[in-house]
Amino acid sequence: MTSTKPSPGPQDAAEPTAAEGAPAAALHVGTGDPLTLIRRNLRQSGIYIAFVVIVALFAFLTDGVLLSPGNITNIVLQYSYILVLAIGMVILIIAGHIDLSVGSIVALTGAVSAVLVIQNDQPWWIGVLAAVAVGCLVGAWHGFWVAYVGMPAFIVTLAGMLLFRGLTLQVLDNVSLSPFPGEYQQVASGFLNGLLGGQGYDAFTLLIAAIASAGYAVSVFRTRLARVRYEQPVESFPLFVTRVVLVAAVVMYFAWQLAHARGLPIVLIILAVLVIAYGLMTKNTVFGRQVYAIGGNLPAAMLSGVKVRKVNFWIFVNMGFLAGVAGVIYSSRSNGAQPAAGNMFELDAIAAAFIGGAAVAGGVGTVVGAMVGGLIMAVMSNGMQLMGIDQSTQSVVKGMVLLLAVAFDIYNKRRAGASR
Repeated sequence: MTSTKPSPGPQDAAEPTAAEGAPAAALHVGTGDPLTLIRRNLRQSGIYIAFVVIVALFAFLTDGVLLSPGNITNIVLQYSYILVLAIGMVILIIAGHIDLSVGSIVALTGAVSAVLVIQNDQPWWIGVLAAVAVGCLVGAWHGFWVAYVGMPAFIVTLAGMLLFRGLTLQVLDNVSLSPFPGEYQQVASGFLNGLLGGQGYDAFTLLIAAIASAGYAVSVFRTRLARVRYEQPVESFPLFVTRVVLVAAVVMYFAWQLAHARGLPIVLIILAVLVIAYGLMTKNTVFGRQVYAIGGNLPAAMLSGVKVRKVNFWIFVNMGFLAGVAGVIYSSRSNGAQPAAGNMFELDAIAAAFIGGAAVAGGVGTVVGAMVGGLIMAVMSNGMQLMGIDQSTQSVVKGMVLLLAVAFDIYNKRRAGASR
């Protein structure tokens, strides 16, 4: 007697696999309530809401001057080096460390570059390479003591803050050096303008912004597909489209203002490349996941085979590299090297990381969040300067914002613990 298999019915034949059904499902699933989404990810949602509120507040208080083309360009130029430092700082904080010496490293790398380029007439690019190399060496010095000797990063970098500030004074012989040649100044003060023409605006700047907006839309849609495929919560498709459109509108408005000023700042291109590269590294590479694992649960990371010493060493080298880049940008912006350069930069970078959602205990934080945190500090500083508020009051406000950001992180932890 032979047995026959029942032929699949129309319903069975048409049933898609999980992978095949994900694109279609991504259009029809998700939460439609914005308040639910905000509560679900309160830490990141709070950052973006706070940023929008602060920009709107200072735009109102300054009668729109904050969002003028010239002022937006000035914000990019004045705070770019802090944002570069914040990228490296947030990675250290995610891993459970901190670096108090980055301001001194910025000063030292700028001093080395100035001695080579200004005093010894070396080409401008030699100064850039030397500054970055010195930054990497300083990072390796810190990484050795933290990763292989086992000293706390707080103590090692506090010693480094004093050590490298003293070396800066020795390299410069307690005097300022200036000016840099024009090519070196272009790193922080140069613009790409007129490459594609435009009547009263720079078309190239708008093209780059449009490409960036399209890239963002593709990236977040792919992320949505992955979350749907693994049955993770997402927002409804109309809310998703609204979010993408709002981000694209903000980017295009920002680009429109730049295009009507002096074009696309070269330093913004450098910053964008760094943000994209480190964003991908922290999210999509084994090394990035290991950084989160070390900060989130160190014993578990060691048991799972993560080479903790090696990872810790390289994240400090990376911090030194980014401090070297920031040193080049700052010395280019100030057109010289000063013994007191970089003073308090470490506190601005740390504040940007914590305001941007990094957790005090480690294991939590994003590069994009640190950028938003840095922009919050930049907008507040710039807005208060436009209003004529004195420096002492500005420091009080910044300190309170940092305190509230850390208090918000503690509240989130307690709230998450109570819901379990």
